Amino acid sequence: KGPSAFIPLREVPQEGAEGSLRQLLIEAFVSAGRVDNVAMVMGLHPQYLSSFWKTQYLLLRMDGPLPYHKRHYIAIMAAARHQCSYLVGLHMGEFLKVGGNPAWLQGLHCAPQKLRNLNEINKLLAHRPWLITKEHIEALLKTGENSWSLAELVQALVLLTHYHSLASFVFGCGINPEEEQDGGQNCQPPSPHSDSSPASDDSVGGSGGKDAMREVEVLMERMKLLQESQLEEEGVTQEEMATRFELEKTESLLVAPTDIADHSLQSNVLCFVEDPEFGYKDFTRRGEQAPPTFRAQ
Repeated sequence: KGPSAFIPLREVPQEGAEGSLRQLLIEAFVSAGRVDNVAMVMGLHPQYLSSFWKTQYLLLRMDGPLPYHKRHYIAIMAAARHQCSYLVGLHMGEFLKVGGNPAWLQGLHCAPQKLRNLNEINKLLAHRPWLITKEHIEALLKTGENSWSLAELVQALVLLTHYHSLASFVFGCGINPEEEQDGGQNCQPPSPHSDSSPASDDSVGGSGGKDAMREVEVLMERMKLLQESQLEEEGVTQEEMATRFELEKTESLLVAPTDIADHSLQSNVLCFVEDPEFGYKDFTRRGEQAPPTFRAQ
């Protein structure tokens, strides 16, 4: 219950908070018509919330080269790359409030080509940003019917990176769906332990955090058993123990690998993702020549 699956409700600042935090929550409500769960949890650190809220307000609601509805659609694209259905659902609602075309919400294939052209740089920024080159920027800026101006592209890229980061915050803090999201927008990443059938979508509203906690408990129990077995077995090297731990960690599937079947994703997120198999891959591996990670462009 409450804004976070990980933080007890009594510890989360409420709308009746006092002082500067109260003023912050009032400003959030006046400007956005709501105080979402991200703001409630971030209220544990009022100074951070203040900076965050000002930044997001500037990105989404102040003057800029991109129309408001396109800003929210870009937020949807970014959140969908990380399978964060909490943010996808939130900005689908905001997209419609500012006059966005409902047809675009059927999927990325229904959006204008200009927005679809962001797909490549979106997936690279989300998963392997070190692969971006100046050619990716040039391709978006080249003269043509669907070309981006430099000012538009700068705002779009800032929005993409902002929401890639915010998705991590949502997952890390176990942000629960808003009550008005019908309980169906789940912020948990897909888990191989959960029922992946479409029929289960209606029942996952409050279970995501519990599933995550169960997986943590299972992993901790396995670590405990592993430590006990160490005491029973003599002559086991540190390297062997490390190998065993990595094996246990992999088997627990606490972090879902990128090759999990696509059907484990909710359709309301998948429709905004092209090339869903593309994910994080270590840019440097022991024994291999690592590519340069700092580029002039």
